[in-house]
Amino acid sequence: MSNERLDQQLAFLLEIDKLKRIERMTRITGNSRRENTAEHSWHLAVFAAVLAEWSNEPIDLGRALLLCLVHDIVEIDAGDTFAYDVAGNETKVAREQAAADRLFGLLPEDQGAFLRSLWDEYEDASTPESRFANAVDRLQPVMLNHASGDAAPWKKHEVTIEQVVQRNAPIADGSTVLWAAAKQRIDEVVANGGIIG
Repeated sequence: MSNERLDQQLAFLLEIDKLKRIERMTRITGNSRRENTAEHSWHLAVFAAVLAEWSNEPIDLGRALLLCLVHDIVEIDAGDTFAYDVAGNETKVAREQAAADRLFGLLPEDQGAFLRSLWDEYEDASTPESRFANAVDRLQPVMLNHASGDAAPWKKHEVTIEQVVQRNAPIADGSTVLWAAAKQRIDEVVANGGIIG
């Protein structure tokens, strides 16, 4: 007996397994390899759960966790665009919009619309939850680059301190406390020669 709704849900869940194939520039602690997008999304959800008390505004933690879990699903089609890739960032919005249309369109209409609305909310950073989710999304790679000891992706791509600060300053929109923690780690990476001054 076929159940079309269940079939759509299961097809979507199998499709998002492809997030495990999308490599990011950031290396995992220990520097053994680059993280993948599925690992990144899981890590963000844990960041949000552990650090929620530092949000600038009260948040619905459950909603923030959902934002963390769905925010990069579009990378299945659009790929991960390195934050400091100028050319890649010129086409990122269009690629990600098309990916969101396809991927969330795999679900039953009500669920697809709900998850798409969460993705749009994250992108707009218009709610306390989305500002906080964006903050931990920027904090996580700062933490991993700092933990690596040499910030290899930043160094390899000759990323400057100005670029790192500009990219990560919006952490303060979600949490001034987390921005201070990020800035301290960025300064330590600079002191260790991991970022061009």
